[in-house]
Amino acid sequence: MVISTEGLTFTFGHQQVVKSLSLNVPEGSIYGFLGPNGAGKTTTIKLLLNLLQMQEGSIRIFDKDLKSNRIEILSQIGSLIEQPAIYAHLTGKENLLNRALLLQVPASRVDDMLKLVHLTDAAHKKAGQYSLGMKQRLGIALALLSDPKLLILDEPTNGLDPNGIIEVRELLIKLVTKHNKTVFISSHLLAEVERMATHVGIINYGELLFQGSIKDLEGLSQPLVQIETDNTVDAANFLTRNHFNVTEVNDHHFFTPYTSKQQMGEINALLNKNGFTIYSINKQQKDLEKLFLDITQTA
Repeated sequence: MVISTEGLTFTFGHQQVVKSLSLNVPEGSIYGFLGPNGAGKTTTIKLLLNLLQMQEGSIRIFDKDLKSNRIEILSQIGSLIEQPAIYAHLTGKENLLNRALLLQVPASRVDDMLKLVHLTDAAHKKAGQYSLGMKQRLGIALALLSDPKLLILDEPTNGLDPNGIIEVRELLIKLVTKHNKTVFISSHLLAEVERMATHVGIINYGELLFQGSIKDLEGLSQPLVQIETDNTVDAANFLTRNHFNVTEVNDHHFFTPYTSKQQMGEINALLNKNGFTIYSINKQQKDLEKLFLDITQTA
């Protein structure tokens, strides 16, 4: 495990923000650390980076105790917490050269990083004129400058438009698959994490509700088919009699677990053939709220 915590607990005043957290982040993984705003994600990341003093529990990174090997461990970690610390009046390249000087990293790494994050063409443009996606990619380039083994990113897609989100996602997948990095990324966006993560931890009110591979998560977050007809209850009963698993019925819609596009076509044809008018039929991904409910109900 690249990151391993046991009983990690942190309290601000009288409020316990992190509660006996035990994380296991495998080497070569993209570990999605999921939870709503205020769940304890940023506090956990600050503890992992030794920006907050550990109160209870233990943190091991690269199989070494963080407390007694702090400098050695932190020198092998690159991080980006929320917004990247960039100088708006400097160009992208100047920002990287400035950081390389501070870290005593060869200046030749700068061009390599610009190429890696696809900012070579914008190298001489002022960073203040960068789009949000470009700023995030520059922030990741800054974090990668010292060639760390582990990258810790706190909400790196926050505030990005769809193109920016795709850019960051593709970059992180490339870092793991082609550059042998391990990435620990926090987010409150379930659907986005599912597109890139290999492993997931879900936290709420400081407690770890779920930890496992993305395949384990898929069992919990299986998408649903939402169906709206002219007679919701009768249509739901009809599908149940025809061996479809109807999971929820309300005044306007009913739901059945999604398995394939073909299955949606079969449901549509079957209901039409038997006199039901279909107003809408679509695939719906579970959001974090529904997933939390499922996890807490099964716990």
